[in-house]
Amino acid sequence: MILRSVALFALAALMEIGGAWLVWQGVRENRGWLWIGGGVIALGIYGFVATLQPDANFGRILAAYGGVFVAGSLVWGMVLDGFRPDRYDVVGAVICLVGVAVIMYAPR
Repeated sequence: MILRSVALFALAALMEIGGAWLVWQGVRENRGWLWIGGGVIALGIYGFVATLQPDANFGRILAAYGGVFVAGSLVWGMVLDGFRPDRYDVVGAVICLVGVAVIMYAPR
């Protein structure tokens, strides 16, 4: 169950961060409407993927996903934009991921 949840968080991050990046590229880098349209579609898929989490609590899922988004955004920036996080970026991302683990996977 945890592995499925983690995989869904990773897929959601890919769709949301990738979708936002495509829109950014379309608008800020003048790549055009196809990039923007692809981004909008990816963002819609993100919204659907979030509903597949095994936990039924919307607030919990979105709160935990926030931490995944923080860490995933830094990784995306490193891979696609050449961004180099400093130690505070890394520490912040680790804190966020610890928060994800507590929110989602602590025994209840």
